[in-house]
Amino acid sequence: MRDSYVHISNPHLDNIKEDILYHFDLGTGTHDFPTLFGDVKFVCVGGSASRMKSFSQYIAGELKLGDPSDDIPNICAGTDRYAMYKVGPVLSVSHGMGIPSIAIMLHELIKLLYHAGCTNVTVIRLGTSGGIGLDIGSVVVTSQSVDASFRPQFEQIILGKRVVRCTELDEKLAKELLESSKEINQFNTVIGKTMCTMDFYEGQARLDGAFCFYTEEQKMQYLKEAYDAGIRNIEMESSVFAAMCKLAGLKAAVVCVTLVNRLQGDQITSTHEVLAEFQQRPQKLISHLIKKHLGKSEAS
Repeated sequence: MRDSYVHISNPHLDNIKEDILYHFDLGTGTHDFPTLFGDVKFVCVGGSASRMKSFSQYIAGELKLGDPSDDIPNICAGTDRYAMYKVGPVLSVSHGMGIPSIAIMLHELIKLLYHAGCTNVTVIRLGTSGGIGLDIGSVVVTSQSVDASFRPQFEQIILGKRVVRCTELDEKLAKELLESSKEINQFNTVIGKTMCTMDFYEGQARLDGAFCFYTEEQKMQYLKEAYDAGIRNIEMESSVFAAMCKLAGLKAAVVCVTLVNRLQGDQITSTHEVLAEFQQRPQKLISHLIKKHLGKSEAS
């Protein structure tokens, strides 16, 4: 199999003596990227720093690369914007909440992988979401990210002009994740479209925000239309994640657990213990896939 490299498309970088990844507190002049990150094959990203540290500890135990109770150092300890942890060939990075935050992180992550000379990298976003027509605790593997008008695209204004980018994700990887869930056989997993919105309240048709200028009937009609369009969950990062990974030539997937069925309510009412178990489900699914892939690589 021919190696797949990370692509960047910015001729201006050729004129930069040192590329400073400001929000990671890393730079090509101060850090040896190939030595530090050259062996990375999987990058797992999620909203909170604590969740991604927990994932790195979990994957350390699953890959038998350390004790899950051991502390893993934060590579980005010099900044409080993002956190990054590395366990063998698996990099775990936090991205904050919403499209702007994950977009900033992805620009610097993609450059990091490029400068490190990484090949055959898979990037997976894991997180939480609101489900549509699913029992809470179900896991959704995204087939395609759509916007709040159900269009499969990411729209951004650049130099005052509208730029639209594709939000396709890797179909084969999504099917592999679904198969991994069947092998685990611990929780319901589906493949479906994910709606990516610009905020948590009005953008997701909630009735419990500080402002709401629509009726419950209008909310329900909108969510039922979303369900009929094949949308099974709602979150706030998948569109730009899919678009940027595709531009970089990175195989990518989004795996989110649902904390609420939006056809039945808006607020998350499960106990802390139940929510903690739900949030482990994407970790279990992704770690199962990673172990299978790394096992095949060692065998070959």
